[in-house]
Amino acid sequence: MKTDLSILHLIASASIVVQFVMLILLIASIVSWTFIFSKRKQLNKAIEITEEFEAEFWSGVDLSQLYRNMMTKDFEPEGIEKIFVAGYKEFSRMQQAGGIDPAVQVENAHRAMRIEQQRELDSLDESLPFLATVGSTSPYIGLFGTVWGIMNSFRSLGNVQQATLASVAPGIAEALIATAIGLFAAIPAVVAYNRFSTRLDRLSGRYELFTDEFVVLLQRQAHKR
Repeated sequence: MKTDLSILHLIASASIVVQFVMLILLIASIVSWTFIFSKRKQLNKAIEITEEFEAEFWSGVDLSQLYRNMMTKDFEPEGIEKIFVAGYKEFSRMQQAGGIDPAVQVENAHRAMRIEQQRELDSLDESLPFLATVGSTSPYIGLFGTVWGIMNSFRSLGNVQQATLASVAPGIAEALIATAIGLFAAIPAVVAYNRFSTRLDRLSGRYELFTDEFVVLLQRQAHKR
């Protein structure tokens, strides 16, 4: 009698523990891919907004006019735009108060931009720890399922008088599927995490550079009045 070694049959005939491991890894993989697509879209949008805003910011446009344009009802600042709005809003508030040292005005604006910058980076960093966790733990979870399956296969040998490859192969095969699913979940998560982390670091550098350059402009503007 020929043994059915198809993947679906092996999964269906696997022990409860091995099936549970496979289910956990499958769920982790689905959630990971969901995060991968959403994070890719989010980072692409943040980079696009940064490039467009920097082009407009350095085009020579009046900063007060740029700020007013972003405060209209039909416009919702995003990404680097929020950093600009936070800094210029605080700077304008300090200047309207009057009698405040220019250095204090710039320092408060700089602090407001730093806070908003951190908020934006925290938003972009969200879900990356999950990808790192899936990438680092999935192979071990799959390995646990494999060890458990192989252990059951060898235990079943104690109930037979003569062990054959046909009697052991299904149990070992179903156990190895758990490792394969673990790698299937881990590899995309690791690749995506490394890719997104690199892009996020570069974007963080651009935010940092813009903040420093904007502070220089605010210092000039503060000492003109």
